Amino acid sequence: MTKTMAINAGSSSLKWKLYQMPEEKVLASGIVERIGLNDSIFTIKYGEGQKYETIVDIADHEIAVEMLLKQLSELEIIADFNEITGVGHRVVAGGEIFEDSALVTDEVIDQIEGLAEFAPLHNPANATGIRAFRKILPDITSVAVFDTSFHTTMPKVNYLYSIPLEYYEKYNARKYGAHGTSHKFVAERAAEMMGKPIEDLKIITCHLGNGASITAVEGGKSVDTSMGFTPLAGVTMGTRSGDIDASLLPFLMRKEGIETIEEMIYVLNNKSGLKGLSGISSDMRDLEDAEATDERAELALRIFEDRVRKYIGSYAATMNGVDAIVFTAGIGENGVDTRKNVIDGLSFLGADIDEEANNVRGKERFISTDDSKVKVLLVPTDEELVITRDVEKFKNSSN
Repeated sequence: MTKTMAINAGSSSLKWKLYQMPEEKVLASGIVERIGLNDSIFTIKYGEGQKYETIVDIADHEIAVEMLLKQLSELEIIADFNEITGVGHRVVAGGEIFEDSALVTDEVIDQIEGLAEFAPLHNPANATGIRAFRKILPDITSVAVFDTSFHTTMPKVNYLYSIPLEYYEKYNARKYGAHGTSHKFVAERAAEMMGKPIEDLKIITCHLGNGASITAVEGGKSVDTSMGFTPLAGVTMGTRSGDIDASLLPFLMRKEGIETIEEMIYVLNNKSGLKGLSGISSDMRDLEDAEATDERAELALRIFEDRVRKYIGSYAATMNGVDAIVFTAGIGENGVDTRKNVIDGLSFLGADIDEEANNVRGKERFISTDDSKVKVLLVPTDEELVITRDVEKFKNSSN
């Protein structure tokens, strides 16, 4: 009986989950927030609803890891550091280098940092978390799990942009996608729920949260996905614009006196989407509360649903059919009205919602009618479990 940790390191945060393996039992989870800032927040959830929380200055990720391991011991969640035999790290961008998860080496860390231009907010932080754990637990199995790996099966016809081909050949300018671990998990789980081999299914997975992406999964492989070179592309999101005509950017820059493209991209990433449309919030719950009395809130919700619906329709065309549509992540798992409104516009595909079954939040189930040609499912995502399972594969292969 061993323990494995799944790690998601941000620039000022460290989110984690500890599993007992091979039972896949969650022993504890938590987050360290505001690393490098005053009043860092350190939280552990464990046992039967127990919670440990403290606010203390935490200078860097290495100190956060040391504090985490010490507290796991003091709370008797682990008896000894040696019980932790593996750690998996979420990494956003793997580019064309990493088609699958990789055993961490110095070279792999350097490559992750070298791919920072594809995910400047994420990859450096991911590498920082990896280095911190390797320094404190140097002998355990350490694995990098990439958001983009699941999408490396996309054919060129779907991942290439219609720009001069030499831009791809020289700079790897192409679609990469994101949320790969989530799309992979829910697609495989949907196939299990349907009692059919995933190799025989065409599934559209909708990871709908503050960041949102849609993926066409055919035969268990990603064949297209809505996010692009960066996670800015695709559907409308919490604060991100999603797809936009590139010629609009210089027009807006001239009108608004925006001097650099970086400033404009910041607007598209942080001031757009549901937040920009509504003028209220990036949180779907806030907009639903205001929908009845605020036209902008209502409009933002309809635009979000429209963009999701359009991608589902296009991916049904891409795969020449669809067997299942899967909703997951914060909005996908909890947005009762969002799921209904999206599916109500897809009756031409043979997808029909069961309103009673759909009236649920975060509970795995079929939410389509019994006679719906296309099955519609709610599947809570578990990216940490995907990461942990990949670590176990490496541990088992080395035994």
